[in-house]
Amino acid sequence: MFPHINIKTHSEGKRYCCQVCGAEFSQNTHLKNHMRTHTGEKPFSCQVCGFAFSQPAHLNEHMRTHTGEKPYNCYVCGSAFSQNSVLKRHIRTHTGEKPYSCQICDHSFSRNSLLKKHMRTHTGETPYSCHICGSAFSQCTNLKRHLRIHTGEKPYSCRICGSAFSENVSLIRHIRTHTGEKPYSCQICSFSFSSNCNLTDHLRTHTGEKTYSCHVCESAFSRGSSLKRHIRTHTGEKPYSCHVCGSSFSQLSNLDLHIRTHTGEKPYSCKVCGFAFSDQSNLKIHMRTHTGEKPYSCQTCESAFSRSSSLKKHMRTHTKQS
Repeated sequence: MFPHINIKTHSEGKRYCCQVCGAEFSQNTHLKNHMRTHTGEKPFSCQVCGFAFSQPAHLNEHMRTHTGEKPYNCYVCGSAFSQNSVLKRHIRTHTGEKPYSCQICDHSFSRNSLLKKHMRTHTGETPYSCHICGSAFSQCTNLKRHLRIHTGEKPYSCRICGSAFSENVSLIRHIRTHTGEKPYSCQICSFSFSSNCNLTDHLRTHTGEKTYSCHVCESAFSRGSSLKRHIRTHTGEKPYSCHVCGSSFSQLSNLDLHIRTHTGEKPYSCKVCGFAFSDQSNLKIHMRTHTGEKPYSCQTCESAFSRSSSLKKHMRTHTKQS
């Protein structure tokens, strides 16, 4: 590949110079090892699997994948590693050292590979492409997740109920439906949520932000799920069907309420008198018979009522509407 390369030395300091790239070395053996980066020569082969390497040190490191030898130990936690470079990276988890810095936004990283991934957020580079639909991604892990859309693979299973998910983060959120864990708390009203996205949606009830807009009537919502439900008022779509009578509903919550007309289930009980209701809103209305609360006021005569339907009936006495 490089037929006319001559290895030259300098008498001063006994320097050995590479005629390809100009690198200098103090020993001839170091120069010879370096030349393999140009020639591609790999004279050191693994006798187990046949992998070849340009340097004997690289072969020695590789052999540990077969022997399981881990001679490099962490002085902090005792973890052992087969390569010194891996130990150095591990040590940074203890020291917090981040020697690889982004020259654009000053983010720092403990590994050069993490810096390279980060740089794609600036360059927009998406080197990982889906061979099915052509979608491109900046991270290999994102491509792997995407491919499960096509394959239907769900490798993450719940040990409690057996539900399966395509992403580990979805499984983690699901597990909280069993444990009741709600690690995300609102700093304003102390409400807690099982997922960060639910907390983000909730915070908009405080800020008034409504980022999801309807393209038909321009109504705006603080949650994407609320927009989806609203869109059905335009399309008439009713995707939730009763398996007993076939009735269809635009919202899952309405189907759940309807199912109770078949099962007779009344999960909402009054703690004062024991009356039970199939709908939580009916329980709230009922509680007003105990508290005396009348939140619906007439703007004409200031009469107050516990139900909005009662206020509507009362308003007819003013409008003389039968």
